[in-house]
Amino acid sequence: MRDERPDETGPHTNFGYRQVPLPDKAPLVSAVFSSVASNYDVMNDLMSLGVHRLWKRYTVFRANLRPGHRALDLATGTGDLARLLARDVGPDGQVIVADINMPMLSRGRDRLIDAGWSRRIQCVQADAQQLPFADDYFDCITMAFGLRNVTDKFQALCELHRVLRPAGVLLVLEFSKPVAGLLSRAYDAYSFSVLPRLGKLVAGDADSYRYLAESIRMHPDQVSLKHLMSTAGLARVDYQNLSGGIVALHRGYKI
Repeated sequence: MRDERPDETGPHTNFGYRQVPLPDKAPLVSAVFSSVASNYDVMNDLMSLGVHRLWKRYTVFRANLRPGHRALDLATGTGDLARLLARDVGPDGQVIVADINMPMLSRGRDRLIDAGWSRRIQCVQADAQQLPFADDYFDCITMAFGLRNVTDKFQALCELHRVLRPAGVLLVLEFSKPVAGLLSRAYDAYSFSVLPRLGKLVAGDADSYRYLAESIRMHPDQVSLKHLMSTAGLARVDYQNLSGGIVALHRGYKI
């Protein structure tokens, strides 16, 4: 499988539109999310006009979880999906939330405590490329808006495949490529004109939101990500465009 590796293999990788040495990307991404953590939820609502909540609810719906299942929400951010997952797996199930960025994970943990979910959800700091979980452990893994920030996406997908149980499902919710030209042009104008200004106004950080816009353009499109997931060992991979392809939900299974 590693011989078919289609992802980052050279000495450099992208950080937005910049090319940086491979070891430099993770610290740069960490600095971005440490900067935006305190305003992350407000900015998500403003940037998407609240639609991100519908995307996340639909992701958990497509997971088709059952009481007693084990679920992992990777790159959990502030834990939006975690509460939905915990509701579906019930008191006999298990939900673990993981994020490599401690400020984001801490904010998510605080939100879960405030909402009364802390006894049902376990928080773990973890790198998607080296997960600290046993083989064949989870019935479901969700990853929302996190994969594009991983240095080695293929390695991360291989790890996700490893920790899934046979018949387990991986759902990757990520920004993608709009399917209509007019929508794509409008989305570009919004991303590179409005979004950095909004970041400056609300979060005092235009550069981080400029990076986030650039990282979306550097992320594999729908078909490319489907191929990447298949190459990492996932089966029956499909995707569904949401909001005209601004976001895509990819789903694959372990067999």
